[in-house]
Amino acid sequence: MTVYFFLILQVLLSSGTHIVAKAVSADVEPISLTFLRGLISMVAFAAIILLRRRRHIERQDYGRFFLLAVIAVPINQFLFLYGIHYTTAGNAALLYATTPAFVFLISRYVLKEFLSRRVVVGIFLAFCGAVVVIFERGLSLSSGYTYGNLMIFLAVVSWAIYTVAGKPMVIKYGAFQVSAISMIGGTLLFLPIGIYGLATFNLSVLTVQDWSGLFYLGWATSILSYVLWFYAVGRLATAKVAIFSNAQPIVTTLLSYLILHQPIGASVITGGVLTIAGVAIAQQERPHSRRRPGT
Repeated sequence: MTVYFFLILQVLLSSGTHIVAKAVSADVEPISLTFLRGLISMVAFAAIILLRRRRHIERQDYGRFFLLAVIAVPINQFLFLYGIHYTTAGNAALLYATTPAFVFLISRYVLKEFLSRRVVVGIFLAFCGAVVVIFERGLSLSSGYTYGNLMIFLAVVSWAIYTVAGKPMVIKYGAFQVSAISMIGGTLLFLPIGIYGLATFNLSVLTVQDWSGLFYLGWATSILSYVLWFYAVGRLATAKVAIFSNAQPIVTTLLSYLILHQPIGASVITGGVLTIAGVAIAQQERPHSRRRPGT
């Protein structure tokens, strides 16, 4: 039961991430925001990792850790923070609810899991829900709102890849070490772009609320939420962990309405129903793996 308690905590932290990121992105452009968030988590991870015992990384795993680092910050976090600058926190959370669908699909090819007809139908409905949300304000790709939704959608795909690719490393090295290395490595890879962003951004415009939001993004999500996520991934089936993302849109949409006063439109409700219904259908029948259970 401990793993489910941690998953619930992870969902709450992630739901808050969408709200905080939306608020801070109003004052901080995406490149600087991504870099500052990465720096905060990198310093904290580095300090903690120096104080605890860690397993030596084997040479054959260098490539996998490099992939996780590339995805963690330069792709996933940047696309998320770039996209949420244009769209709403509720839309971002709803699109992240499609994570299980992508995890199912990626697991099919990476983990050789069989997809039943029920799972395929569920994934199709989830995709339809995501499309409704993405094009909530029309089919024009020139719309900043639609553009933001697409960036979030790509961030979701990268998060699913990060989850599936990270599972073998978590089993081998543990959730903390995998999260720490991927975040530290990802921030270092983003360093040249981040320095350029900070050089053209005036840090003096940041308010106390902005700095509080940055520390929330750097500590509560990039550290605690990531570790909790990988902790669960290492102990449960990957898709089963991803299914917990379904709770995010409900919590975030309510918080968005109460805190940010963002309206809940018919398209969001329709897309949400399709997405959650699709994932609910898919999870009713677990795919049968050709490998040993839990891999």
